[in-house]
Amino acid sequence: MDSCIHVTGARLHNLRNVSLSLPKNKLIVLTGLSGSGKSTLAFDTLHREGQRQYLESLGMVTGLVSKPAVDSISGLSPSISVDQHHTNRSPRSTVGTVTEVFTYLRLLWSRIGVRPCPGCGQGIPPAYADDTEPDEDAEAEQRPCPHCGTLVPELVMGSFSFNKPAGACPACTGLGEVIRPDPQRLLDGSRSVAEGAVRGWNAKYTEWALPVLRAAAAHYGLAFDADRPVDDMDTPLRDLLLHGVESPEFRRHFPDTAPPATVSAGRFEGVATALLRRYTERADDPDYRERAEQQGLVKQPCTECGGTRLRAESRAVTVHGLSIVDAAGLPLTDLATWLTGLRHRSDGDEWLLVEPVVADLEERVRRLVDVGVGYLTLGQATPSLSAGETQRLRLAALLGSGLTGVLYVLDEPTIGLHPSDTARLVDVLRRLRDLGNTVLVIEHDLEVLRAADHVVDVGPGAGRDGGRIVAAGTPEEVARSEGSVTGAYLSGRLSVPPSRARGDSDTAVVIRGARAHNLKDLTVRIPLRRLVTVTGPSGSGKSTLLLDILGRAARRHFHRAGELPAEHDGIDGWEHLSKAVLIDQEPISRLPRSNAATYSDVFTPIREVFAARSRGALTAGHFSFNVPGGRCERCEGAGVLTVRMHFLPAVEVRCPGCKGRRFRPEVLSVRYEGHDIAEVLEATVDEALGVFADVPPVAARLRRMADVGLGYLPLGQPATTLSGGEAQRLKLAKELGRRTTGRALYLLDEPTTGLHSADTARLLDVLQRLVDAGHSVVTIEHNVDVIRASDWLIDLGPQGGAGGGQLVAQGAPGN
Repeated sequence: MDSCIHVTGARLHNLRNVSLSLPKNKLIVLTGLSGSGKSTLAFDTLHREGQRQYLESLGMVTGLVSKPAVDSISGLSPSISVDQHHTNRSPRSTVGTVTEVFTYLRLLWSRIGVRPCPGCGQGIPPAYADDTEPDEDAEAEQRPCPHCGTLVPELVMGSFSFNKPAGACPACTGLGEVIRPDPQRLLDGSRSVAEGAVRGWNAKYTEWALPVLRAAAAHYGLAFDADRPVDDMDTPLRDLLLHGVESPEFRRHFPDTAPPATVSAGRFEGVATALLRRYTERADDPDYRERAEQQGLVKQPCTECGGTRLRAESRAVTVHGLSIVDAAGLPLTDLATWLTGLRHRSDGDEWLLVEPVVADLEERVRRLVDVGVGYLTLGQATPSLSAGETQRLRLAALLGSGLTGVLYVLDEPTIGLHPSDTARLVDVLRRLRDLGNTVLVIEHDLEVLRAADHVVDVGPGAGRDGGRIVAAGTPEEVARSEGSVTGAYLSGRLSVPPSRARGDSDTAVVIRGARAHNLKDLTVRIPLRRLVTVTGPSGSGKSTLLLDILGRAARRHFHRAGELPAEHDGIDGWEHLSKAVLIDQEPISRLPRSNAATYSDVFTPIREVFAARSRGALTAGHFSFNVPGGRCERCEGAGVLTVRMHFLPAVEVRCPGCKGRRFRPEVLSVRYEGHDIAEVLEATVDEALGVFADVPPVAARLRRMADVGLGYLPLGQPATTLSGGEAQRLKLAKELGRRTTGRALYLLDEPTTGLHSADTARLLDVLQRLVDAGHSVVTIEHNVDVIRASDWLIDLGPQGGAGGGQLVAQGAPGN
């Protein structure tokens, strides 16, 4: 049996006819500069071919999984990938549901839960005599209270599910939050309705709505002046404008007056009411719902259930004094301790009933703690998880599968992980290996590289300068390789420059009394005109402090918009700043037509260059794939067609009209420096920089993208495929192009995500230049190089979850 995976002639994307051998049943790390070809080799070549060969061996049609551009791959095992793009964005998805731990808790509570009788108030014990299996969707039968005889519904698993009517809070339908209009964001109080006070209305809609508003006001005897500022309106008129004639908010003013019968007679729906209606009707369109929230809807915890999602009857059921809501609110480390103690608190019959459930629960929770997410709670919504946290949840599930002889392909599992947790993650990877699997990890973390059995360095550069094997072997062998940039950092021959030792600052922003989530009434001083890094274990409260409190408060202070900041007493020091810029890892767009070129605004001057080269025959609009004119109309400029497969997932195929090139032949015939517009979209930032070096509007934008470590990124790469770190650096590059007067505060969330040490050094140089220009940069980071290069550190902890939220230390890195 061959002990290696042999790859011969891999040439997909920028891979340069790569041939290499990878030892089986080892922990292998693929590393190299961003864009060097690591993901192409790991996911697009090895993983895809592993899937294809496995399906082929089962006699299944493999036409939908095409063979990658490689001469041959032998010794390959069935593969399972764990990448950064498997986040469940459903608001009903939580850590407990995706890991199935909450499912087992529901089974436990339905078996041995005690609840108060609604008649006499005494506790109703579980019905041990009934040995029927509690069914997920069973309709609960009635049973009498043993104390007073009041009939109560039997407890079933659905009684504790916020996705079932039997358990969901009726007020929020199990979401834990409700949508409310924010009048400050919906209306500009300094303007009149005629002048555009309603921010969501254009001039045409305002012209249509004004007669309806006048008729409504006349119906109720109100004096409506379309030229009067909204702030000067009395309460009934404001309620009419916001909520409409049929709303309780307006009806309270005229309880005995029937609403107008028709729109022309004044049946006005209300700005907020109409927006809420459309938000509900388009529940399956996340992009529309996101736009609606930006227009003036805010999410608030449900007052009925307090954000717990469950109805009151379900929340009242306890197991040894603990409700299922309390259990879901415990950090996983604390939940593990409670489960261990359950064995000693249960009597003989009860323990016999629940022992299998508790044993499975203990094992599942232990795996989650082992992969470094012990600070999470079961109730945390999965859309709020980082890419690294989502990936580690999937990794925990793999630990329980028991599979052997598998190729696992993982994409930077240390993302968002504190250095103190890295050793635990390495142990998990080794356990997967020791089960008899090959574990292939894309990673830049030097500690993980040193722990690997085999390291492959891809490079030497990015894009067309990458795609070669620079070094391969043990970590020690790669460290000795003279041509390997990774080896230079492994050996210490290269390192990121340390702090510039600017010292403390005479001005600062001070956050007072921060107590949201797990923060313990913190008062934190953030010096300005410095590079400040907030550090601490995962779940220690960094994001809460910097994003939920400072970031939201900055939006409110400078833009009068955004969500209300999380709980704190106040923030001092805004007078030292002219603006604040929050650059997080949220996607830049969920539309595949958005890409790096369109988001960064570099595509507009590029299209103008091509239009000028056509000598008036074509306009800049002809070189856009988003509007009719020059695009291929068969695929509407997408380059691909979506083929519906009935009960199978839809498949994208190359457009036969334009052969995937998006544009009509006459548009593609125009060339600049030997490149047509389709070739420009396929080029990386670095490659395009060489083409447009003499076009200042294009070169300046491209250079900023290269400076933040995106030189490898193809201009036409869809926004939906960008990682969180790439999206954040693209936002930073765009922000750097804006003219900034005064002093700005930049807030960043782990900007080095996905960056090689050499790329981190380039990004740090950009951040240091911002500080040198008089601005302030505050970043959440676990990267040791960034921590060393900072002027000031704020360390939260000492642990994650309930054990965090305290200020452990602050000061210069050397102190």
